[in-house]
Amino acid sequence: MKPLAERMRPATLDDVIGQTHLLGEQAPITTIVKQGFLPSMILHGSAGIGKTTLAMLLAYAVGRPFRPLSAINSGVKELREVLGSDDGLFHQPPVVFVDEIHRFNKAQQDALLHAVETGEIIFIGATTENPSFSVNNALLSRCQVYKLNPLSPDEISTLIHRAIRKDAHLSKKNIQVCDLTALIDLSQGDGRRALNLLELVCSGDTDPIVIDNASVTAVAGQSLVRYDKSGDNHYDLISAMIKSVRGSDADAAIYWLARMLSAGEDPAFIARRLVILASEDIGLANPNALLLADTALRSVQSIGMPEARIILGQVAIYLANSPKSNSSYNAINRALKLAETDQSGVPLHLRNGVTKLMQNEGYGIGYIYPHDYPNHYHPQQYLPDALQGVRFYEFADNQKEQASFAFINWLKNSAQ
Repeated sequence: MKPLAERMRPATLDDVIGQTHLLGEQAPITTIVKQGFLPSMILHGSAGIGKTTLAMLLAYAVGRPFRPLSAINSGVKELREVLGSDDGLFHQPPVVFVDEIHRFNKAQQDALLHAVETGEIIFIGATTENPSFSVNNALLSRCQVYKLNPLSPDEISTLIHRAIRKDAHLSKKNIQVCDLTALIDLSQGDGRRALNLLELVCSGDTDPIVIDNASVTAVAGQSLVRYDKSGDNHYDLISAMIKSVRGSDADAAIYWLARMLSAGEDPAFIARRLVILASEDIGLANPNALLLADTALRSVQSIGMPEARIILGQVAIYLANSPKSNSSYNAINRALKLAETDQSGVPLHLRNGVTKLMQNEGYGIGYIYPHDYPNHYHPQQYLPDALQGVRFYEFADNQKEQASFAFINWLKNSAQ
């Protein structure tokens, strides 16, 4: 017998639960389907929310053949066979569906471009990753992108009750729904997971079959953390941790750190992001932050989990509680932006006159060696003539940088 999730697969677009932002009465996909038109598109969303089903139903809704491919099992050869097939069945361009399109490399994705652009096929790709990062720009520009949302608790509840009522196997059983809280929580918006859990709970021979928190927990064991280390959740959680540290909220930083570690995130990935943060967001306000973060990265790489959690926790709290400054980050960005267009030559006195010819051309002439003067400082020109007075670095209003500001001012005044 087929699994419950397969038995309950919707037969028409009207049967789809959820995705009302796409399939509601005036929603985008509903509007174009009513016109008998289907553009190439990419369906983006987490697992178990109906991307494959929706693609198949869209093809049927506009009367097009449906040709599915899996990016896991298919390469350029299989793709070209589908694109070049002509078995007399296709009176209209078929819908070629590629599941997990993010697993296709650039060459595989490029193989689709001509057929999509010329209208030989209608392409629908499905991905659990953000298409901006996982799909080539050339293919992305030829497709509409639609994001599918996880099912809400009410939608999961509707799905469960529909299965109990309409499934040929479950409808024959005496099932009493007492509490769906655990089942909804464990499904985490994944319709397929919800149906799989329901099927497990109802697999026994008891009469009646009671669905409550205890019965669901008994068959599910502990909840598996929903986390795709290459998907949106991965980026969302690291972003939340970084922003919490930047915002000096140590408790929030530790919480998001714990969420990632409990989900199996690579601790070295987290440590590398903390190294970047230590320079970008703390920088010269506390130069020791970069040293500590870099040391933590090396320690995490050599020690590994579970002990690495202690090191990461210490560093996250230290960085969150450190004074913040992005002055050096802004300075290098300003300089890089100017460097894209400015090609000012190096002043002659700053050039290294290592040969007699160079010296005759003025290389190094007039350079002042600061160590020969009091306080190891003497004013001289270091920027090109055209950039005199340009400021890339601005001292921030923290104790460390203000102390440096005072020192530089004293240094300049002492040389007058």
